[in-house]
Amino acid sequence: AGAFGMTREVAERAFAQPDADYVDTGGVGGTLAGNALSLAAMRAALTRVLTRESYAHTIPLAERFERGVREMIERHGAPWHVTRLGSRVEYAFTPEQPRTGGEAAAAHDEELESLLHLYALNRGVLMTPFHNMALMGPTTTQEQVDLHTTVFSEALDELYGGFEAGKMLT
Repeated sequence: AGAFGMTREVAERAFAQPDADYVDTGGVGGTLAGNALSLAAMRAALTRVLTRESYAHTIPLAERFERGVREMIERHGAPWHVTRLGSRVEYAFTPEQPRTGGEAAAAHDEELESLLHLYALNRGVLMTPFHNMALMGPTTTQEQVDLHTTVFSEALDELYGGFEAGKMLT
C-alpha cells in the first residue's frame, strides 16, 4: 500500500500521459493494494517493525554487508560498486554509481544478475528479485550477512578466476 503527495499541477502533468501505466507498474499496486489487510500490515510495519530499536540492529548489519561486498569487489578487481542507504544495500555492474535513470538502465546486465541470484540461491542466500539488493530486517543475523559475503566472494572467484584482479573469465 502507498500514498502519493503532490500538488494538483504535478498530478495533472503526471496523469496527462495517456500511455503511462500507473496501476501495476513496479509494484505500485492494483485493485488489492488499498484493502484492509494491506493497510493493517502497513500500520504494523510502521509501528512495530520500523522502529529505532530495529534500525539500531539493521543499520550495523547493512554496514557490515556493504563493507564485505566492497572488499570483495576491490579484492577481485570487479568494475562494480556498492551503495547503502540505511539498512538497504545494493551492488551494480558499473565502477561508479549511476547519476541518472538512463545510466542506471544502461548498467543493467540481466544475465549476470540472474547468474548471481541463482549462484547465491543455490548456496542458501536469497536476494531481492528485482536487482542485487539486500534489505536487512529485524531478524537478519550477522551470520547471514557473512554467508552472503562468502558466497559473493566465491562467485567473483569463478567469474574473475580467483584474486587475479580485473580478469573476467569468458
